[in-house]
Amino acid sequence: MRIGELSERTGTPRRLLRYYEEQGLIVAARLPNGYRDYSGDNVDRVVQIRGLLDAGLPTRIIKQILPCLDKPRTIHFTDATPEMLALLEQERDKMTERVRFLTRNRDAIAAYLEAVRALER
Repeated sequence: MRIGELSERTGTPRRLLRYYEEQGLIVAARLPNGYRDYSGDNVDRVVQIRGLLDAGLPTRIIKQILPCLDKPRTIHFTDATPEMLALLEQERDKMTERVRFLTRNRDAIAAYLEAVRALER
């Protein structure tokens, strides 16, 4: 598929898709006319990248861990450095804190909606 279709299917601007390609996060074949040609697997990959970015991970870390997130899960970095493992643990802990924060806010909004609806009855 061409970049426009990938953009449409993932809700990701073309410019951002080009950036992901520059960063080595996704790969496109080139057609004889120079256009990018993305495989269908890139749809899920882009969605996964966006989720990781939304969770606060930088692209340099995403690039390192993307191969490990494929199914079936296999260990690609048997020689992971202690620094890399510590960094991943730190990022995991940040995500856990964000999940707590989002859950608290979701619950507050739900309680507010419930109170407003109760007043309407």
